[in-house]
Order: sequence, then structure tokens, then C-alpha cells
Amino acid sequence: MILFNETVNIDNTVAAEWLQWMQETHIPAVMATTFFLKYQIAKVMDEEENGGTTYAIQYYARHMEDLMEYHREHDKTMQAKMQAQYPGKFVSFRTVLEVVG
Repeated sequence: MILFNETVNIDNTVAAEWLQWMQETHIPAVMATTFFLKYQIAKVMDEEENGGTTYAIQYYARHMEDLMEYHREHDKTMQAKMQAQYPGKFVSFRTVLEVVG
């Protein structure tokens, strides 16, 4: 199984609104692509004083091929929607992991 992790630091002025948008709009749209089996969202607890709140959004795919197809077909559109919704209010980075246990 492949774990696609996106870590997002969102400005505190929009953090609650962003979390609701993620849960009600963005994540359901990602899951509707059918490339992922499940997801979870977690809040990072050991925050530094950086003016934001950090979340890890984790999507589980069966195979690397599913993740690659998602990236080819949907990722740019999904990222553009988040950028349009919250311009200049977040930074993010992504990690791809293989679940081994």
C-alpha cells in the first residue's frame, strides 16, 4: 500500500474555515477520483511559533500506479482549487511512503 502525505501549514486566520473546506469539499473531491481507498487528517501537535496550524492529510492507494495516475489526471486541478480558495495563506509539502507493516 502507498501512503500519499500532504503536510499543510495554514494561516491561523483561516485555519478553522480551511479545515471545514478540506473535510466537506476538497477531500471528498479527491476521494471521488477513486484512486484512494481511505484517508485521514491529523493535526501536528508540536507546533513551532510560525503563525499557522499544521495538518497532515494522508491518502492511501493500493499501488504506486494508482497514485501516479491520480497525479497525471487530477493533481494540478486539485492544487489549483486550494490555491484559489486560500491564496498566500498556506505552505505545503508532500511525501510518498510505502506502508511496510
